[in-house]
Amino acid sequence: MEEREIFLVRGNCLTIRVPEELDHHNAEKIRAGADLILEKQRINQVIFDFQDTVFMDSSGIGVIMGRYRNMGCMGGRVSAVHVGERIHRIFRMSGLYKLIPVNREAAWNHKGE
Repeated sequence: MEEREIFLVRGNCLTIRVPEELDHHNAEKIRAGADLILEKQRINQVIFDFQDTVFMDSSGIGVIMGRYRNMGCMGGRVSAVHVGERIHRIFRMSGLYKLIPVNREAAWNHKGE
């Protein structure tokens, strides 16, 4: 999993393409990479793109909540797009829907157009 495949910065928006499995290992990579970008650039929106994701455990929920808290402190916002049925259930059961807007239709744009 390479950083250029996961993170896309366009203007003041960071899109994070979540891998197929958002487990402890991948959550740590996303956390570290996103925090580095947030430290170096003026980002006011983080979008988690779940187009390829079929599994997420509690560490995935944690990485989303951590970015939600960070962005809240910076006056920014977090959202999720292209949420499939499995991830939708996890969002609903964990209460993430109460905090983060979700668009189940939007998708990742590889070229950043």
